[in-house]
Amino acid sequence: MNETIIRPNPSIVYMIFQLKTNQPSSKLIYSIGPNGVFPDTQGMLQQHSDAISTVIDYSQGETSEVSYLKLRRSHGVINMTSWSILMIMGYIIARHFKKWDPIWFYLHASIQTISFVAGTAGILIGYALSKKVDANVNNHKNIAIIILVLGILQVFAIILRPKPESKLRKYWNWYHHYIGRILIIFAIANTIYGLSLAKEGSKWFLAYGISIAILVIITIILEVRMWIVARRKTQSTNNSSHPQSLEFAYQT
Repeated sequence: MNETIIRPNPSIVYMIFQLKTNQPSSKLIYSIGPNGVFPDTQGMLQQHSDAISTVIDYSQGETSEVSYLKLRRSHGVINMTSWSILMIMGYIIARHFKKWDPIWFYLHASIQTISFVAGTAGILIGYALSKKVDANVNNHKNIAIIILVLGILQVFAIILRPKPESKLRKYWNWYHHYIGRILIIFAIANTIYGLSLAKEGSKWFLAYGISIAILVIITIILEVRMWIVARRKTQSTNNSSHPQSLEFAYQT
């Protein structure tokens, strides 16, 4: 690079430069480093706070932006839909609709299977995306690995599910229920973290937040309803057993 003019603006940077080379590359990367971080002796930035790439067509004198926006948004939509939204729906069905046996089981199993398959695909898309854009998202990827491992543990739980009359069924229930809940918590946290990394704006946060809020409200309503029904059954049992004890005492 022989000549460079940078004119800052509150939100736009205008840059004019002249490049002299015998073998020009068709790909050009514009990158910005963090404050106080300067290029090394070879002119390379060790850290990027932002970057964009373009492809130059020298024969036509045109440039086109290389954007991974669609891939990035596909990764986000698939993961937020599968690991958190669908997983929560599957949890609600399993916990509150068991009276619709066996429909609830097939719905629960189908939804969670779709969630796992789609979520795994979303994670793979994310790994491919991180290599293409050379992004530093290690924490996001590490949490995704935890989520994937928890999902695999749930798959093993289904495969190794003991019969209802088995003594191990109680421990299996604990394992299956709590692993699922932990998975959902990690998924929601990582989705919010991923949206902040993507810097997509408030609309994505709002849409995801509303979706989760609706599911949480539905869960709370169903939990309260289940508690009320259980309390009524307990009171009914106590009331029906009390006269029997009096009658027994009287006969004695």
